[in-house]
Amino acid sequence: MQQLSSTTASPAQFYTWDNYRCAYEVHQPINATPEGIPLLLIHPIGVGLSRQFWQRFCREWYNAGHRNLIYNPDLLGCGESDKPHVAYTPSDWAKQLQHFLQTVVQKPVILVVQGALFPVAIELVQREALFIAALVLSGPPAWAVITKQSPKWQQKLTWNLLDSPFGNLFYRYARRKEFLRSFSIRQLFASSDAVDEEWLNTLIAGAENTQTRYAVFSFLAGFWRQDYSQAISSIKQPTLVVVGETASSISQAGKKESPDERLADYLASLPQGQGIKVTGRNVPPYESTAEFVKDITPFIDEVSKS
Repeated sequence: MQQLSSTTASPAQFYTWDNYRCAYEVHQPINATPEGIPLLLIHPIGVGLSRQFWQRFCREWYNAGHRNLIYNPDLLGCGESDKPHVAYTPSDWAKQLQHFLQTVVQKPVILVVQGALFPVAIELVQREALFIAALVLSGPPAWAVITKQSPKWQQKLTWNLLDSPFGNLFYRYARRKEFLRSFSIRQLFASSDAVDEEWLNTLIAGAENTQTRYAVFSFLAGFWRQDYSQAISSIKQPTLVVVGETASSISQAGKKESPDERLADYLASLPQGQGIKVTGRNVPPYESTAEFVKDITPFIDEVSKS
């Protein structure tokens, strides 16, 4: 495969959904014609996280010689998209991406989704199946978490607690560099050395606007925690499950599950599921970027040829 030097990313572009201004960027290879099925990236939700999470992946994707267009949007409440003071659900973000597919992309894509944003991909597949050629699930939640309904009263109580002066103070504390480093080492990365300045500075910059807290609080409140077992078993598209060799779960419900058990549970439910393990813990596209790109390539190539 021809080695391409780098990627060209468009400046932030914008579209309107539900009267909100939503940001995205398009990546393409330098000095080469795009080819293959485009990738649509879904970034994780957390303090300072946005589409910037995927920059390292995009660089490595083109450095490895791939030519797929990459669509990298900011979900509502994150990055350069509008940040209304609302409680966000996976359905809200799926509707946003559905509109994005219909009006901007206008062709089938391969969804690459990080972590506990898998419910957004599930809802999007249910709404717009013809636009989804395949899915890559990077570090999906523990099976015990993704198949358990969180009580609605508990979700609402947590949201109300966070959506308060206390929550505002907590967010200001959580965006400090020391906290971000500590949390990343404890919960996200296998190697503390991988929690580098690029990672921390990106999070600090992303959390500078405190209005980003509403998306984070929505995630922490657990509005994404539902029983998705039936919906997962109805995904007809080819799906690659990528799990870190030291994958863990923040939730108590998933703490005893091994990476092999997580893979087995997903593959037992997905009609067209495949699974691989990669070096790292819970954020393989960032911590083990080159290996992640190399290991998902055969799946992407196979889908593109079918």
